[in-house]
Amino acid sequence: MLGPLYHDWNEKINLISRKDIGGLYEKHILHSLSIAKIIRFSGGSRILDVGTGGGFPGIPLAIMFPEVSFHLIDSIGKKIHVVKTIADELKLENVEVEQIRAEIVKSKYDFVVSRAVTQLPEFVKWIGKNVSKVQRNAMPNGILYLKGGVQEEEIKPFKQRICLFNLSDYFSEPWFETKKVIYIGV
Repeated sequence: MLGPLYHDWNEKINLISRKDIGGLYEKHILHSLSIAKIIRFSGGSRILDVGTGGGFPGIPLAIMFPEVSFHLIDSIGKKIHVVKTIADELKLENVEVEQIRAEIVKSKYDFVVSRAVTQLPEFVKWIGKNVSKVQRNAMPNGILYLKGGVQEEEIKPFKQRICLFNLSDYFSEPWFETKKVIYIGV
């Protein structure tokens, strides 16, 4: 059901690059779900998806973890409208969708997830304040950032609290060769 929904909406609003829609499952859904290879969120966890765009990684993760609350945010109203509609059509009661800039969000979350919306130092400045100190998962609270082509300069400020997970260790598809989940404990 997820595929047809995205194909239909992508015809109306450019959620995913039109040249990429054929790679929806691999490049967007499976990529989003790669976070589940790193952590199994405990029931009751709260996750903030920053710069969700078309609902990635939040929508696939919300489907996989129905006992976890997901707050999907983006500054672009038309995308947020579509993501809300998709969440409603899928009857995802664990998803809240909001048009807001990350810097303005005040709530606390167990994890902040995102797909490379900006350079890591800038991203951590925006949302570091939103990571809760209350622990409920096996992995300490922090940021889970999906990114390809990680540059040493970008991760250097976080050397003491960063862990890189190569997605090629989990997936055989060539597209995942340069992709990583970056975990930063905050």
